[in-house]
Amino acid sequence: MRSIIAFIDRAVAGTLILAMSGILLAVVWQVISRYVLKDPASVTEELSRFFLIWIGLLGAAYAYRQKVHLGFNLIVEKQPAELRRLILTFVELLVFGFCATALLFGGSQLVSLTLQLEQISAALGVKIGYVYTVLPITGSLIMLYCLINIRNLWVADDVEAL
Repeated sequence: MRSIIAFIDRAVAGTLILAMSGILLAVVWQVISRYVLKDPASVTEELSRFFLIWIGLLGAAYAYRQKVHLGFNLIVEKQPAELRRLILTFVELLVFGFCATALLFGGSQLVSLTLQLEQISAALGVKIGYVYTVLPITGSLIMLYCLINIRNLWVADDVEAL
């Protein structure tokens, strides 16, 4: 199981590296084509916007996994270990519920709707539904990470280390 999770973590990190490289190349090409060649490329703005959407959402899942996301831990850290475990479990369940509702269910509905309506991006001609697939992917990843975090909270040998 650990090897599967490690593979998923590496895949998310690799995807983020590729997306960051892609957005860098798109923006550099836009600057070169606009100011050096005096003929701005038409697709780079849209491409960089799509990359930014994927980077923002997948980056949130990656940050959640690495526990570097924004959090308010001041009150939680001052609680006794058992209460801290319950509070952190409750928070993980809230995050799980939000991701299941908004990202997984809502994102899947949005992807389905935009694919049914055959909404196409103006410059690239890509179906917008494909761009939005990052929503249910991110929701699934964060939900998986919530389950891992809950398991780690209750299986940890040292309660004080929480």
